[in-house]
Amino acid sequence: MAKVGIIGGTGLEQALLSEGEGNQVDIDTPFGKPSCPLVETNWHGCDIAILNRHGQGHLIPPGSINYRANIYALKSVGCTHIIASGAVGSLQEEIEPKQIVIPDQVIDKTFRRIPTFFDDIAAHVDFSSPFCSILRGHLLSCADSVETVVHDGGTYVCMEGPAFSTRAESEMHRMWGAQLIGMTVMPEAKLAREAEIAYALVAIPTDYDCWKPAPADLDAHELIAEIFGNLKEATASAVALIRTAIERFGQVADTPSPAHSSLELAIFSDRSLFTPEIMSRLSLFLNKYN
Repeated sequence: MAKVGIIGGTGLEQALLSEGEGNQVDIDTPFGKPSCPLVETNWHGCDIAILNRHGQGHLIPPGSINYRANIYALKSVGCTHIIASGAVGSLQEEIEPKQIVIPDQVIDKTFRRIPTFFDDIAAHVDFSSPFCSILRGHLLSCADSVETVVHDGGTYVCMEGPAFSTRAESEMHRMWGAQLIGMTVMPEAKLAREAEIAYALVAIPTDYDCWKPAPADLDAHELIAEIFGNLKEATASAVALIRTAIERFGQVADTPSPAHSSLELAIFSDRSLFTPEIMSRLSLFLNKYN
């Protein structure tokens, strides 16, 4: 049975729970604690589990998020799909702040984060298409529910942070042909693929990164206020899109995603040599193939 994990911030959680109460689920994983307890509920006939990526009060910066625990927790409660949201900077003029992008590619520039569940075995998933095409298509089909532009496709550069890009870096990313810059999609998307969960992202542009100079009449405080205003308005559009995608999830709930069998041909190690410790740590992923 399909179950949708929703990864976002406090505003998203509050919006999705506005029509009913959710149950908090505190989970321990072999990889530590997730950012916060999950909130499980049923919304318009669809079972969902909501996770606040940065924890309560937005205290966890992108480089310190326990991505492995977050994805493991969602997998452990039966999530088959994940719809994530996240703020980004736009690298292209045609992608305006307060619009929405459903990206289809990623360039990973992170370097401090643990990018795999499989430290103890050799498992190599196909990640050529990092976002589930079926789930992306479903989100795009729900674009009629929002008043802003929803862009189909784009490359997301995931930087380490927490500082923003230099001007030279921003110009380089534009030369690469990328559309978005952010700090949170990796290794989140890659871990979802290892966990055989279909994953797609609703990206929320809040500004033009630093390649495009801010208007000269805005001081630093006014610029930050404008960015947060853009984030608030764009988040409202993203929430509307995700709400509709959940309402209509029955349209794709029974459609298999390639992500759902991503480990079938990915495990290169001799399984007869897996120790009890390995199996205990990875049984959530490996039992299906034993």
